[in-house]
Amino acid sequence: MIGRIGVSPQLLLGFSLGVLLSASYSEICSILSRLLGVRDDDSKFEGGKIQMTSEEAEVVKKEIRVGVEGLIGNTPLMKIKSLSDATGCEILAKVEMMNPGGSAKDRIALAIVERAEAEGHLRPNSGDVVYEGTSGSTGISLAMICRAKGYRAHICLPDDTSTEKVDLLEKLGAEVEKVPPASIVDKRQYVNRARSRAMERNNDESIEGRGLFADQFENEANWKAHYDHTGPEIYRQTGGHVDVVVAGAGTGGTISGVSRYLKRRLPDMKVVLADPPGSGLYNKVKYGVMFDIMEREGTRRRHQVDTLVEGIGINRITRNFDVGRPLVDDAIRVTDEESLAMAKFLVEHDGLFVGSSTAVNCVAAAKFALKIGPGHTIVTIICDSGTRHLSKFWKAVGPISGELAASSLEDILDLSSTTSTSRTNTPVNR
Repeated sequence: MIGRIGVSPQLLLGFSLGVLLSASYSEICSILSRLLGVRDDDSKFEGGKIQMTSEEAEVVKKEIRVGVEGLIGNTPLMKIKSLSDATGCEILAKVEMMNPGGSAKDRIALAIVERAEAEGHLRPNSGDVVYEGTSGSTGISLAMICRAKGYRAHICLPDDTSTEKVDLLEKLGAEVEKVPPASIVDKRQYVNRARSRAMERNNDESIEGRGLFADQFENEANWKAHYDHTGPEIYRQTGGHVDVVVAGAGTGGTISGVSRYLKRRLPDMKVVLADPPGSGLYNKVKYGVMFDIMEREGTRRRHQVDTLVEGIGINRITRNFDVGRPLVDDAIRVTDEESLAMAKFLVEHDGLFVGSSTAVNCVAAAKFALKIGPGHTIVTIICDSGTRHLSKFWKAVGPISGELAASSLEDILDLSSTTSTSRTNTPVNR
């Protein structure tokens, strides 16, 4: 071809070198990219760096979270392989321990504080203090949020709360006040103590800053946080395919908020309460009576719920539980022995190291799965990590074998309780 048009190879080479020498670096890259067939995505060079388009930069910018509060929510939904394989149901868990404060309580702590700010009850960096009575996790979440937003936290809790939770609270700068476990009718009970501390502060004009009683048990910002966020996340992550939700109740905010959101869209979905020993909610759901056998005179060793489990189980109806109570279809009692065995089982089979309330949820989810049969989708909650329960719950679990686990799910469940009928006595429908 070159010979036919009378151009010598030397002349063509000289012309090409002239073009290259006069071109900029980016122009050379573009020419070479076209000659070598490099894709457009690989040829966005300028000054030796790959450049994003404006559209790509906007997408990346939206991925940036602002502060720890921006990290709360949108937690992953995982399939628990061992429980799913053993039951034939798809057992999914909302991994709430991946919130920045390590538990589901981050959601309600943020909602309570933001509601108080909107209503003018809290002013950042003005000396205001948030008071709360909690078994630990809500206090940790509040301490984190308060530090991030310019407040202080004063946390009242039972004096038998795990030491890990107390240490976390103190490391987050919260003032910790321990009180003996007591009934809610006792003024010294931890929730009542937090309420009285907030009132004392507000009644003393010599003290700088106001006091806010967070009131997680009755504050409706609690269940609304789960209605606005947790429920929609589950619906989106499952593609709207949920047959059963299983959850424990302490304040009742999670089970109420999630149920109210999902049942409006999935009216055939069942909601099952997972309840530990000593809690009255099981009998309230099953029989309409707020009573537990451990309430009998002389049978109680402790002033609250008689169990190793922290965070769920209660002997009164809170406002947050009451708003969702009509939507709860069934309840499953989980013994401490079952929850301890389940915690160990999840480590041995899945590498999952969970807290006590999560173990209760998983026992109840597995029991209900075996009751309704294979082919259903069951969603439960991983509330927090076992690292908060080392000195109490996990101490009772005992050592984990270094050998591959040989136990089966049936080995750790009292299957006789799965034969009980639900209040509605209706099958689960898709």
